[in-house]
Amino acid sequence: MLTDTAIKNAKPGDKPTKMTDEKGLYLIVMPNGSKYFRFDYRYAGKRKTLALGVYPETRLKDARMKLYDAKKLLHDGIDPSAKQKAEHDATTHTFERVALKWADSVKDTIKPITHTKRIRRFETHVFPHIGGMPLVEVKAPNIYSALRPLVEIKQLETAHRCRADISSVFAYAIAHGLTDYDPAQAVAKQIPSFKVEHRAAITDPRQLAVLLRDIYGYEGAFVVQCAMKLSALLFQRPGEIRQMQWADLDLDAKEWRYFVTKTEVEHIVPLSRQAVEVLEQIKLLTGTQGYVFTTRPGRPLSENTVNYALRALGYDGKTMTAHGFRSVASTILNELGFSPDAIERQLCHMPRDNVRAAYNRAQYLPERVKMMQAWADHLDGLRNGADVIPFKRTG
Repeated sequence: MLTDTAIKNAKPGDKPTKMTDEKGLYLIVMPNGSKYFRFDYRYAGKRKTLALGVYPETRLKDARMKLYDAKKLLHDGIDPSAKQKAEHDATTHTFERVALKWADSVKDTIKPITHTKRIRRFETHVFPHIGGMPLVEVKAPNIYSALRPLVEIKQLETAHRCRADISSVFAYAIAHGLTDYDPAQAVAKQIPSFKVEHRAAITDPRQLAVLLRDIYGYEGAFVVQCAMKLSALLFQRPGEIRQMQWADLDLDAKEWRYFVTKTEVEHIVPLSRQAVEVLEQIKLLTGTQGYVFTTRPGRPLSENTVNYALRALGYDGKTMTAHGFRSVASTILNELGFSPDAIERQLCHMPRDNVRAAYNRAQYLPERVKMMQAWADHLDGLRNGADVIPFKRTG
């Protein structure tokens, strides 16, 4: 039989040394001095070895108790190695670890920024509450408790996104044999539904006329004023406007060609006479290389610059936003009789299928050229206080 003293004094050799105890327990002394308690047994006709601990973290009496428990499991027809692995998995497969594995497994199916936002939501709202818990111990009340703060401050969209991601983690875990059910499903109906708030936009012609006059009278940075003017004239996405580059512009051809990351297509924006005039003015300030709208070399205007400028003009976020120029143009151009297909193409609401996108890139271009010039003339008429008469598109 082994003794604590014998184990303590056991010296390593050139090869692993086996020291036996009673009832099948033994100690392996490795050449590096490590000492492991082991037990050999047979289960379902196969020979197996069960790890019972490492000395001195596991003492001799502890190893003997583990041996007793293992033999009791064998008597009950249970494989102790399988049970040990399941318990180990439950400890090591925490929700956070499994969530990160799931996120990594699907990141190639989404855009990098979407993946980053997903991880940030986990780190901010989920991991602090259930990240360290073994996955199999996470229950519906734990998930609801983690999301309840979002519900209380009315961040319902974020709460629903988090719950959906949690549910996807459990679907991944079920597929990989780590758990048997998804406790996040029961939480779905406990989070109130939310209404999508459309971005604020001014579509009333009289109010729009005032906005345009305010923009042309803006006394802030000239670069910012030009960015607001082109936002109204071109009505592309705010991020695309502020990251416009001189290399993508052909002022002689009156075209802006660039890659739209949101829809992953090449896009053509016809430039009206008024748009070219604005660009010719800003060219004197920012040159012909890099970003059109910049106050620092190599960097575009910050994300909310146009929104801040609108606030300075007295338009809060519930009245008008940078993105609202798209809604303004879409609403009024439809009212003025332009083809909805041409308007949608100009807004770059295009199919993401590569073949269709390539075919549709220049589709409706002749009509869009006329539409963009008519739109700029329409805005000029509003700004100058003319009685603007709705016009019909020509062929």
